[in-house]
Amino acid sequence: MLDHLGIQVRDLDASISFYDAVLATLDARRMLQYPEAVGYGSAKPDFWLSPAPGDGTGHESHIAFTAPDRAAVRAFHDAAVAAGAEVLHAPRVWPEYHATYFGAFVRDPDGNNVEAVCHTPE
Repeated sequence: MLDHLGIQVRDLDASISFYDAVLATLDARRMLQYPEAVGYGSAKPDFWLSPAPGDGTGHESHIAFTAPDRAAVRAFHDAAVAAGAEVLHAPRVWPEYHATYFGAFVRDPDGNNVEAVCHTPE
């Protein structure tokens, strides 16, 4: 349904460091960088960061990235922790979503709820 998603961040450099680390665990990388935007992806840039205008506060977003397997969810979590992220939920099965929903949730430097999720069984 979505072709790409962009979010605005208060500190572009801090967000670049965070997303460089956590998205690498999901086989994604920084693909393009302009002064006004940074694009991440695997085959094409489909997740974008851009500086927030002024010093206004934003609203929390929830962003869920697909992980190829449960090991990648754990690696995402570990990379986020190493990058200083607040852990919202450590990797685990979420049966209330569905029987094989395995996810980890952290906060990015702007306070967004960022998740890695795998929908396949172990």
